[in-house]
Parts: sequence; C-alpha cells; structure tokens
Amino acid sequence: MSEERPTSDAAREEAAEEAPYETPATDADAWAKACAEDLEAEKARRRARYGPPPGSAAEELRKLVDAVSDKLSSLQSPLLGAVAQGTAQQVVQQVVQQAKAAVEPVIERNPDVFDHLAAAGNELLAAYRSAVESQERRWTTRETDRGRKRGEDRGEGTGSGERIDLD
Repeated sequence: MSEERPTSDAAREEAAEEAPYETPATDADAWAKACAEDLEAEKARRRARYGPPPGSAAEELRKLVDAVSDKLSSLQSPLLGAVAQGTAQQVVQQVVQQAKAAVEPVIERNPDVFDHLAAAGNELLAAYRSAVESQERRWTTRETDRGRKRGEDRGEGTGSGERIDLD
C-alpha cells in the first residue's frame, strides 16, 4: 500500500493536527565531526601502515635503555670459558642495573628536558645540513671552474681565503 499525500487544504490541516511537522535535527558541528572522523581514519591508516608513532623523547630514551640492556644481557661470548661466562654475565647485569638506576630518576624528574634536547638536536642538524649544502653548491659551481681555466681568476672573490700561487 502506498502512502499518498493529501491534496486538499482540509486534509493537510487534518494531517498537521495528527502529526505536526517536525524539523529534522541539524547538527551545528557536522563539519567539525566529519573532519575529526576523517582525521581519526587517517591516523588509523598511518598506524596500520607505519606502526605506532614515536612517543616523547623521555619514553624513547627509556625504550632505548631497555633494549640495550636486554641485548647486553643476552650476549654470550664464545671466547670466555664456562666459568668466566657466568662472572661476565653477572658483571653485565650489574652494569645494566646501575645504568638504569642512574637514568630512570633523571627521566622521571625532567621528562621535558629530553624533548627540548631533541628539538635542539634537530635544530643543530638543520644548521649543519644548511652549511653542508651551501658548501656543496660552491664546490659544484661550474662558473668558477670555467673562469679558472681561462685565467680569469685573479684571487678576488667572495671567499675569506687567501690565494696561494703554487708555481
């Protein structure tokens, strides 16, 4: 059975009295919700493809210390005898425990310091890259090489070095 809309005014009024017209609820934040859903979907896709994102610098340092200590604890040297192997294993475990005991309080007290150190390291790396790239550009510039071949280089340049004639 198909529902048909009433065509007369009286029928419309009668239908309005039975079930008043309800406006669909609109969501004022629909765009924000859609963007948040898209962002979560993108994050899930990246986690599936690349694995979990790295944590803070303090967490990563803690993971590094744990990984190094596990690796050192599992190493067995074939050069040492059976007696020396047990002693060496105890020494390694003692050193690992001392290192953890030294690092853990520093990480607990100052987790933000490691984030700042990581940021400073990134800035130093960017400065180094910039210096290396500019030096490489100077080394690979063809015009200075062409000028020297024709004898146009008179030692006057933008460099701070002094021209030395080796002839």
